[in-house]
Amino acid sequence: MVTVEQNWVVFTFYRPGASRVCVAGDFNGWAIGDAEMIDVGNGNWEARLRLSPGEFRFRYCADGEWFADYAAGGLEMGRFGMDSIVVVPDRQLQETYEPIPEEIGAALSAEAVLAV
Repeated sequence: MVTVEQNWVVFTFYRPGASRVCVAGDFNGWAIGDAEMIDVGNGNWEARLRLSPGEFRFRYCADGEWFADYAAGGLEMGRFGMDSIVVVPDRQLQETYEPIPEEIGAALSAEAVLAV
């Protein structure tokens, strides 16, 4: 599983019995060992990486075996099998977005119906 918290990406992988787990992807040149995951107990491993906005492909490597994350933001065929996808949104866009107040949204909807 992968979650995005602003520009921090939290990778969580369940692999009980593993002795070493890493996350590798195009964000680190697919280098095993650059992003070691920490055993957080109950078979779960976690890594927190600060990534710039963009779309990244990645996989987990546990004791030399590669695994895709089927709970990530998508999958696509890579050179050596399925790669998982994580999207880190542009934080500036999120910060400038303000939802339309409910009463204005209702008025706009009513106006759109009248215009039809």
